[in-house]
Amino acid sequence: MLIGMKLQYAGLSSNEVARRTALDQSNRLSVTTSRSIWSILRANLFTNFNIIVLGSCIILLVIGLWRDAIFGFAAIGNIVIGVWQEYRAKKMLDSLTVLHTPMTAVVRNGAVVTIPSEQIVVGDILSLKIGDEIPADVTILDSGDLETNEALLTGESEPVVKLKGDIGLSGSAVVAGSGFARVTRVGADSFANRISIEAKHFSLVNSELRSSLRRILRWISFALVPIISIVIYGQIMAAGGWSSLSDTATLYLVLQGVIASVVAMIPLGLVLLTSLALTVGAMRLARHDVLVQEIAAVEGLARADVVCFDKTGTLTEGQIVFDQVIHLDSTHGLSWSPIIGWLASQEASNATTRALAAHFSAVDHLSIASTVPFSSSRKWSAVSVVNGPSAGSWVFGAPERIIPLDAARHTELSRTIESLTASGHRVLVLAFATEAQYDSRSRIDLRQDRYQPIVIISLKETIRSDTFATLAYLRQQGVAIKLLSGDNPSTVAAIAREAGIEFAGAGYNAKKLPRSIPAIAKILESHMIFGRVDPDQKRDIIKALQSQGHTVAMVGDGVNDIMALKQADIGVAMGSGVPAARTVANVILLRSEFSQFPQIIAAGRQVIANVERVAVLFLTKTVYIMVLSIVLGALAWGFPFLPRQLSFIDGITLGIPAFFLALLPGSPRALHGFLRRTLQRVVPMGIIVAGSVILLNAYVRTTNLHDLAAIQTTFVITLALLGLWVLSMQARPIERWRFVLVMAMYASLFVALVTPIIRDFFGLKLPPLAFIATAITVAVIGSIGIEFVRWRFRLIKK
Repeated sequence: MLIGMKLQYAGLSSNEVARRTALDQSNRLSVTTSRSIWSILRANLFTNFNIIVLGSCIILLVIGLWRDAIFGFAAIGNIVIGVWQEYRAKKMLDSLTVLHTPMTAVVRNGAVVTIPSEQIVVGDILSLKIGDEIPADVTILDSGDLETNEALLTGESEPVVKLKGDIGLSGSAVVAGSGFARVTRVGADSFANRISIEAKHFSLVNSELRSSLRRILRWISFALVPIISIVIYGQIMAAGGWSSLSDTATLYLVLQGVIASVVAMIPLGLVLLTSLALTVGAMRLARHDVLVQEIAAVEGLARADVVCFDKTGTLTEGQIVFDQVIHLDSTHGLSWSPIIGWLASQEASNATTRALAAHFSAVDHLSIASTVPFSSSRKWSAVSVVNGPSAGSWVFGAPERIIPLDAARHTELSRTIESLTASGHRVLVLAFATEAQYDSRSRIDLRQDRYQPIVIISLKETIRSDTFATLAYLRQQGVAIKLLSGDNPSTVAAIAREAGIEFAGAGYNAKKLPRSIPAIAKILESHMIFGRVDPDQKRDIIKALQSQGHTVAMVGDGVNDIMALKQADIGVAMGSGVPAARTVANVILLRSEFSQFPQIIAAGRQVIANVERVAVLFLTKTVYIMVLSIVLGALAWGFPFLPRQLSFIDGITLGIPAFFLALLPGSPRALHGFLRRTLQRVVPMGIIVAGSVILLNAYVRTTNLHDLAAIQTTFVITLALLGLWVLSMQARPIERWRFVLVMAMYASLFVALVTPIIRDFFGLKLPPLAFIATAITVAVIGSIGIEFVRWRFRLIKK
């Protein structure tokens, strides 16, 4: 409610609200934190690769080769699994979003009630206080020193004073004072609609995994046309030339080879498994009360190598408690206690001042001339009293913002403050002046040489019990820490040491920070604890870290954290934080516990590691199929596999095991360079596999074996063994169930070769023992080459 004023607005009636809602004048937006069902279907169904695969499947079904079309059913299965998993994630995220819907205080039927922001209608009267996000465009009706931060809309970080008749924009945050405002524009008509959609809509944010896979798929798309041309030429020449196509059986054989080659080149399941891994990661976090507003943030936070956070609510419980009063000057005979009680009782006061309400009683009979509410940029509040024992101007806040501590007459005061802050206490000073200067808007003009300190108020905080383990985890994972607080640097440093943060020297006073980003970056190299940091400096510190190539996560909960949360690569907000902070964050810790942070990092690292595992499997296959297609097509040797045979090899070396590998536990440290690392492995391994098959093909062509099924089975044995070796390499370290998975795939190959009904289905026929021995020998030689690539890659990584 407005400071010093009684509620004088009746607001809209229930009937009027219902009427305006029916006229579509509510603040509801058709935007959710998750994708719509249609967008999920579209993303999983209508892709170029799906069109090629399902089109090839239809061709084979039309010409009666239904057994060769089983890859189409596998593709449909992938689509169904992908849609189902994303739908489950959508339902879970939407349910969390409903529980976490922003709320707004409005005046209706003569009373202030709190409703979901989307239920606001045109004409509603909002009751605004510090920390609120303005949910729709408004006109200010009354202002109790109301100030808003419109940095997210205009880029201007300075608080904007709002007087009666001023316009308030949706998306701005109340940083000081309080007031009433009438809603003028809602929903899609509001100024910040585009920003709101951008902040809250499900989106595939900049993600190294996704961007790398998009590049790979684009390269494959470009390569398909020329490679398909080569394959068609090779198949036709191998079949006897263009004239042979008049024979239906020959035509079908050519189509089988072309389709087998084309479909095998497409890493169809890779995109699915990437989305699946990210989705499952978000769902796992949701079960631990972590709301991921953008699913790709699961990956982004895992790549963070610097975490910036505030002290209050992160290292500490967030509840500041009164400690003691130290009297400085008792000669004035002033009644100072009611002043603190009055300031502490105001709705616009900050958490520090409100902590004093239980110890200092408010006095209703104070005759207030003017007030200046607290703001994080000023770090003080003020009140001017007209008469009585408390008459005069009072300023309450950070000592260095109120009085010149370096002045000789304040030497003893400075020592007292330094002693308290060095022990981890938060210190406030109440100062008095008989006269005050006013500007054109009746604001108290703080002049340090005119105010006399009266009392020191000491407060303290309690370290969170989970802080020690969380900080130890971050250190163990090689994540750097930057503590950014608005408190005195000595206080911040003392609490940081108490929390177990090891650092040399003292806390850095952010008032000394230069304005240049490169200069700030230089200071950040040698300091990790910062005090007296204002909102602009938090953002600049993150910019400086990013300029040095760091991936930065910001954890915050207050209005002063909003710009930093938006600037950071990943913004993490506490569930108990102000609505504006939660809106711009990518991840919300619903329980407001810093101990949830390791769970997010671990989930993201698990996703990255597992996607990299399966990417190597899929892309190795893509490389060797491309090389085989080009070389065999150019030599007019024909493609040596039926589509159903490659479907079988894919099943035991990719499809089934990759599904489990994508969900493996474990969280190794995430590294940048996913695309480079992946290509360093898959290109040489793919060439080795293709070379092995080509070598075997050259050998077979020198023999007298003319049984096509037996020849194809020879190739199947070699290619399957090589694929299984790549699988065993990606499953390392081999733990019990991973060993079971790999052995089960080897057993599947053996069963398929010895079971007549399976052999018949896949067009297999056991070749002579000499050919089996040759196939195994070639596979062993190829596997040795693959191991050499792995060894070489590990040396490069080191």
